[in-house]
Amino acid sequence: MPTRHKLLSINDVTKVFTIGGGFQRARLKAVEKASFALEEGKPEIFTLAGESGCGKTTLAKMILGLLEPTDGEVLHSGRSVQDLVKGDQRDDFNKKVQAVFQNPFETFNPLRPVDTYLLETARNYVTGGSNGASKNAVAEALDLVGISYSLVEDRYPHEFSGGQLQRISIARALITAPSLIIADEPVSMVDASLKMSVCNLFKVLKEEHQVNVIYITHDLATAYYVSDRIAIMFRGNIVELGPVNTVLVEPKHPYTRVLKDSVPEPDPSNKWSGRIKLSGFEERDFMRKGCKFAGRCPEVKAICEEEDPPMVAIGSGMVKCHLYAR
Repeated sequence: MPTRHKLLSINDVTKVFTIGGGFQRARLKAVEKASFALEEGKPEIFTLAGESGCGKTTLAKMILGLLEPTDGEVLHSGRSVQDLVKGDQRDDFNKKVQAVFQNPFETFNPLRPVDTYLLETARNYVTGGSNGASKNAVAEALDLVGISYSLVEDRYPHEFSGGQLQRISIARALITAPSLIIADEPVSMVDASLKMSVCNLFKVLKEEHQVNVIYITHDLATAYYVSDRIAIMFRGNIVELGPVNTVLVEPKHPYTRVLKDSVPEPDPSNKWSGRIKLSGFEERDFMRKGCKFAGRCPEVKAICEEEDPPMVAIGSGMVKCHLYAR
């Protein structure tokens, strides 16, 4: 019986960047010992969530093969992603793993009709150059996102709304029939009325077309709505991971609690009176010895300042915190 590999394995992945120059140079761990996996044949929407600058996009780029890990490994169906993208199976990997980016207006050249991108993808990866077959492949992908080919044909990016263009971007990713889509902040550039529409599309792709989605976001509301599992990242570390109903309803890590509490409730009678202690990218947190959240954690202990906490299994989830270490 042949060995069945996981669809995607992230094994203790670390990415180090050198910042500064001369005597001021320092090594910054943008991602540190990240681990999780997606199972073959069990499609899910797996979310990477956290503040801007926490390492989500850097991790996504390593999954796509755009960055090489400093340490650890990223495996697709049991094979190193770096070996795949550097070898003769690059096209096959690109067919199976597709990306959808934050700003759809940066995905398409404003001087080229949108359909030329879609047809080019179909010719390169699916039909081998046949115009008729390429149009059929594009039309089928557009139909999955609720857009007709006639609406797209010979039209330029500026002729579409942000929501329409993001759907077209997703359709382009679907042309190759991928098993995995990496969606990096896909709803941050569309208005509120369209966010749920895009999230619902991801659910349909998972449930009806067996597509796995890694959904990258700082928006916990859409993460809660769309996700099966979620990993919370802080300063390059996955600090909590598990089923979304566990992590966001009963968060264990102090950072997850603060992150959840910072989300405003749509209830004017329940005004939030706390103080958000979070901030964007700060180098000193990445360089900190011990727990990266110790400098602003409301439950910090002496050990947190000195030792990196272990990842501890709690129920169906995992949490990286000294509060739960034995």
